[in-house]
Amino acid sequence: MLSRPSKKMAQRATAAMVLMSLAFLYGIGALGMTAIVNGEENRLKAERNQLSDTKISAQRGTIYDSNMKVLAKSASAWLIYVNPSKVTDDAQKELIVTGLCDILGVKEEDVRKKLEKTETGYQKIAGEVETDVKDALKAYITEHKKEKLSTVIGIDPDTKRYYPYSSFASTIIGFTDADDKGVGGIEMQYDETLTGVSGRIITAKNARQGSMSSDYATTYDAKPGESLVLTIDEVIQYYLEQSLAQAMVDTGAKYAYGIVMDVDTGAVLGMTSKPDFDLNNPRRISNQALADTIAEIVDEKQRAQDTSNALFAQWRNRTISDTYEPGSVFKTVVAAGALEEGVVDLNTTFTCTGGIQVANNYQKCWKAGGHGHEDLTQGLMNSCNPFFITIGQKLGKENFYKYFDAFGFTEKTGIDLPAEANPVAGKTYHALEKMGISELSSSSFGQTFQVSPIQMITAVNTLANGGKLMQPYVVDAHLDADGNVVQKTVPTMKRQVVSEKTASMVAGMMEQVVSIGTGKNAYVAGYHVAGKTGTSEKIGIEGAYIASFAGFAPADNPQISILIAIDEPVGAHGGGAVAAPIAGVLLEKILTYLNVEPQYEDKEITSIASVAPSLVGRTVGEAKNEAAKFTLRVIGNGDKIVSQTPAAGQQMRTGGVIVVYTDGDAPKETAVVPNLCNMSIAEANRVAVGAGFNIRIAGNTNSGEVLSYKQSLEEGTEAEKGSVITVYFKSNVNVEDG
Repeated sequence: MLSRPSKKMAQRATAAMVLMSLAFLYGIGALGMTAIVNGEENRLKAERNQLSDTKISAQRGTIYDSNMKVLAKSASAWLIYVNPSKVTDDAQKELIVTGLCDILGVKEEDVRKKLEKTETGYQKIAGEVETDVKDALKAYITEHKKEKLSTVIGIDPDTKRYYPYSSFASTIIGFTDADDKGVGGIEMQYDETLTGVSGRIITAKNARQGSMSSDYATTYDAKPGESLVLTIDEVIQYYLEQSLAQAMVDTGAKYAYGIVMDVDTGAVLGMTSKPDFDLNNPRRISNQALADTIAEIVDEKQRAQDTSNALFAQWRNRTISDTYEPGSVFKTVVAAGALEEGVVDLNTTFTCTGGIQVANNYQKCWKAGGHGHEDLTQGLMNSCNPFFITIGQKLGKENFYKYFDAFGFTEKTGIDLPAEANPVAGKTYHALEKMGISELSSSSFGQTFQVSPIQMITAVNTLANGGKLMQPYVVDAHLDADGNVVQKTVPTMKRQVVSEKTASMVAGMMEQVVSIGTGKNAYVAGYHVAGKTGTSEKIGIEGAYIASFAGFAPADNPQISILIAIDEPVGAHGGGAVAAPIAGVLLEKILTYLNVEPQYEDKEITSIASVAPSLVGRTVGEAKNEAAKFTLRVIGNGDKIVSQTPAAGQQMRTGGVIVVYTDGDAPKETAVVPNLCNMSIAEANRVAVGAGFNIRIAGNTNSGEVLSYKQSLEEGTEAEKGSVITVYFKSNVNVEDG
C-alpha cells in the first residue's frame, strides 16, 4: 500500500502525463492544420517571404490594315514601383514622394497612400513610362545615393501601346488601359489573342528580404501575343473619314457615320463614326467646345459625371452600337420580299393621290398632291410611302416578318466587334403576334422600328450579291511572332434570303433610283451606282432627322456596298440632298482606287474630264499643236517648255487653261480663286477659265438642273494659274424622300 506522499507523486505524474499528451495532441493537430488544412496557403506565404516574383509583360500583338500598314503596336517602356517595407525614415520618404511626383507627374496623394502600406513589398506607381523619363528617375536616384532610394524605388521592363495615326479608325481599333487591357474595338474584342502570356523572374530573398544573386533566379520568358490583319483598307478608311469629317462641318450635324463593305465576302473595308478621338490620348475630350463647357462646371461630382459621359460618347462606335429608324432605305427590303413572294412584279402599278387611309389614320405621302400613276420601279424612285404601304399589306404580316427576319433584322450580325446593338422584339421592332395593320403599314416604309447601321448595310449588301446574306467581319488573319498566318477568316454566308433573280431586279430598280430618282446625287459617271435614300425623324426629338444613303457599285457587277448616315444635320435634312452627294463622291474615289474600270455611255462622254497632255520638253510650236483643244498660256522667252500647270495626266476640261514655262527661273503666275458655287457646270467652267483656272467636275452630272455647292480651293485664296479646282455638283430638284 502506497504511502500518502507516494500517492500524491503518482497523481502528479499522471496529471503531467495527461498534460503532456494533450500538448502533444495539440501540437500534432496544429501541425496538421498548418501542413494539411492550410498547407497551400502557408506554402504561398513562405514563398512570398522567400521569393521575389517579377512579372515580365508580354509584347502585345500588332494590328495591321489590309495592306500591312501598322495601326497599333507595342514598344518597350518601363514600369515604376515602390517597396513600402523598405522605407527607413521620413526624410527618405519625402525625397521619394518629391522625385516620383516631379518626374512621373503622378499625384502626391496617391504616392503617399501607397508608401503607407508598409506591410507590402510592391506598389505600382506608373506603367508605360518612356525611356527618357525612366532615365531622369534613375539620375535622381543616383543623385540621392546616400539616402538609398534604390532600395525603395524599383524599375522593371514594361510595354507601351502606340497608335501611329492618332484618331485614324479609332472607334474600330479601341485602345488599352494602364494595365495593357483592351478598351473598346479590336483591342477589347481580341484582347486575349493580342495579349500573349506574361513571363516571370523568380529570385530568392535573404533573411533581410533583400534579393540574392542571379544564381538563385529563374526566368520564364514572356510569349508575345498574336498580331491581327484587319480587312480595313487604309486608303478607303481615309477617304471615308475625310468625307464624313467634312460633312460634319458642311451640315452642322451632331454625328456622321459610314461603312464600306466588300460585296462578295462581307469584309468591312472602311468604318467610321464621327466625331472620334485620339487613340494615344483617349481620355482627353476631343470636342474642345464640350471640354471647355465641362471644365466650367463647379460641382465636382457633376463635372466628373459629364466628363465620363463625354468620353464614353466619343469612344462609341455608332455604326454597330446605335439604332435608328432606317426610313425609305428599307423599301428595298420590302420590294425584295414582295417580288420573291410574287405579290407584285415590275408591272405592278399604283396611283398616288397624296395619301392613303390606314385604319383610323390618314398616312400622307411626303409629296403634297402625290406622285400620280407609277409602276414599281417608279414607286421606289419616287420613294412613295402610300405605294409601299399597299405593297406591305399585299405581303401580309407573316411574310413581312419572314423577310424582316431573313434579312437579319431580328438578330445581331455577329460582326467581330464589341457592343453590337441587340434587337429585341416588342422594343426595337414589332413582334409578329402584336403587329396590326398600322404597324405593318408604317414598317413597310421604314418607320416605327429601329435597326443598326451594320444591319442595314448587311441587308443591302445581300441585294448586291445575288441574295446571299454575308456575316460582316473586320479581322482577316492572325499572325504569330514570326509573321506566319496561324488563322485566316473564311467568309460566312448565313443564308440565301431571296433568289438571284429577285436580287437582280431590285438592283436594277435601285440603279434607276440613282439615275433619275431621289438618289440622283449619288450618280457617278461610268460606274452606274445602285442605291436608295432615306430620311427618318429621330424618336423623341422634334425636328431632328437622320439623312442616309445605302447602295452599291457598279450596279451590274457590284464590288462594294456603302452606307452613309448624317445624324441631325442643320438645314436640309433629306437623304437625297445630304447623304447621297457624299456617297457619290466617295464611290468615285474608292472605285478609282480599286482600279474598277469605268464604262461610260455616249451621253456621259461629254461630261467627263479630259487630261492635260505632256508638254515638257516640247517646243512652243509643238506644244500648241499638242494642246490644240486647250487654251495655252506661254510664260518665258525660251525655246522649249520646262514645266507646266496642270501637270501631264491631270484631269481638266476641254477648253481649259494650260500654263507652260520656257524659263525655269520665271516666277509662277498666280491669281485669286473665284467663287464657283451655286452655278451650272457651264457657268462654273466659264468663270474658272476666265480667272485662269481649270475645273474638274465631281458629283451629279446626270441632271440638267445641277448646281455647284462646293469647291476644292477656297474662294479668295491665291493659287497658281492653270491649277485644277474640283467643283462638286448636286441637284435639289425631286430628291426628297419619305
